[in-house]
Amino acid sequence: MIEMQDVWKEYPNGTPALNGVSVQIGKSEFVYVVGPSGAGKSTFIKLMYREERPTRGHIFVNGFNIERLKHRKIPLLRRSIGVVFQDFKLLPNLTAAENVAFAQEVIGVPVRQTRRRVREALEWVGLADKADVLPSHLSGGEQQRIAIARALVNNPQVIIADEPTGNLDPESSWGIMKLFQRINDRGTTVVMATHNREIVNTMRKRVIAIERGQIVRDEAKGTYGYED
Repeated sequence: MIEMQDVWKEYPNGTPALNGVSVQIGKSEFVYVVGPSGAGKSTFIKLMYREERPTRGHIFVNGFNIERLKHRKIPLLRRSIGVVFQDFKLLPNLTAAENVAFAQEVIGVPVRQTRRRVREALEWVGLADKADVLPSHLSGGEQQRIAIARALVNNPQVIIADEPTGNLDPESSWGIMKLFQRINDRGTTVVMATHNREIVNTMRKRVIAIERGQIVRDEAKGTYGYED
């Protein structure tokens, strides 16, 4: 499903981000990526959906060879991946339904099929009644649920989440995590970078700990393990 082989990443300004990372993440796994600020977690995540390219090494995601992927084929990769961000990244002038539909429109899904999938995705996250509401009229937790619906609408094999509870209160955070658990229960792989110690230590999943660009710990039912 996801494999990194001796992956290194150095940014143009000379800043090293990852140093010889090798890891495999299988189908239907739920994985937390943890570590101190600046450890390389976000780079690790971004490489998976080709937001960044490795300086050297090999990355395979859902059968795609990331470092050799031609620009015109990046949309094909991203159809198989749903991405959820800390700051939601909803389009402010579009309704909840239109935001979810946007993920279908960019890959040319027919209108009738898009309407059905959007309705199903909104029902799945419990916000079918908010379909015509603009993001500014939704709570933070509701906005993140819409973002999750958008990530799910293409029925991806993998969901990648970068600090998805970072802007939410504790109650909303637990609601979002229950959604991710349901997503994983249906067979979708979930890879989540997070600083939320309580969630990691309560929902005991596989933990990959990164420090100074290297994997220092990989535990099947790990804990957060960092102070910051």
